[in-house]
Amino acid sequence: MNFKNKIFNISSNSDFEKLALEIFNFQYKNNSIYQKYVELVKGGYSNITGINEIPFLPISFFKTHKIVSLEQQKYTIFESSGTTGKNTSKHYVSDRKLYEKSFSKCFELFFGNIADYDLLALLPSYSEKENSSLIYMIDKLKQKTKSKIGGYYLYNHKDLYEKLSENEKNKQKTILFGVSFALLDFFDDYKIELQNTQIIETGGMKGRKKEIIRKDLHNQIKTASGLSQIMSEYGMTELLSQAYSKKDDVFETPPWLKILIRDPNDPFSMLPPGRTGGVNIIDLANVNSCSFVETQDLGKLHKNNKFEVLGRFDTSQIRGCNTMYN
Repeated sequence: MNFKNKIFNISSNSDFEKLALEIFNFQYKNNSIYQKYVELVKGGYSNITGINEIPFLPISFFKTHKIVSLEQQKYTIFESSGTTGKNTSKHYVSDRKLYEKSFSKCFELFFGNIADYDLLALLPSYSEKENSSLIYMIDKLKQKTKSKIGGYYLYNHKDLYEKLSENEKNKQKTILFGVSFALLDFFDDYKIELQNTQIIETGGMKGRKKEIIRKDLHNQIKTASGLSQIMSEYGMTELLSQAYSKKDDVFETPPWLKILIRDPNDPFSMLPPGRTGGVNIIDLANVNSCSFVETQDLGKLHKNNKFEVLGRFDTSQIRGCNTMYN
């Protein structure tokens, strides 16, 4: 079935739920790993009539199995950072254009026309690793910006400082994507007053620094940069969509991404807004792998599908993109 046009034309909750159920039926029939899991925990799909009843595949399956709903000979394989060891997640993506459409539309939804920006990246741990979905996203977004080449910084903080200073002088709208430890290192070395730059941290110390709560991280960057808000991106190798926090550590989602919170004591029971539990994600852009992912993050819902990430389950491994605790 061709879901591509439907995914990015959702205009209501009923649209989302209808399409989510269609994609669930498609994935149950075509994704052998997910089908076995649904049969194990639910006995099949015929009695599932709403999204709260859909089984969410534990994210650890992406480490141990090839999760695909569209079998083909060639895939783009994105791989997680493997912070704590060699057992990394792999996402077999059959349609890169679908991924590009998802992250491009999502970016423009939250930040406007990408062509208006200069996009910089301080992502040493990702840039040094092959097959990073984040680097792929930055590469493609970069091609649509005013400055289409360069923009990656590893440990050359002086060059980044000079570039930011130049953009500030020219009043050039700029977005700096940065992994947490690298942002802290940069702002330990340099203080700069930023007025035309937005900073988006991706989370994660990658074992380079002691984990700190996101609020403390943001406060340190605010002090060094003069910015009143530091933004965050919530994404992962196993997804093709992202959520963004523009203020107060509260994340918002595009229309094709939905967060549900499961009861920590009953993973098949969903909690109402305001209650803390496990984060389940429906990413309809994951149509060719699995759109229903049970993460090991802890969070709580707000109104209008906004949510907070509060930490991780104690038994889970540290993840590269979201190890910050609120």
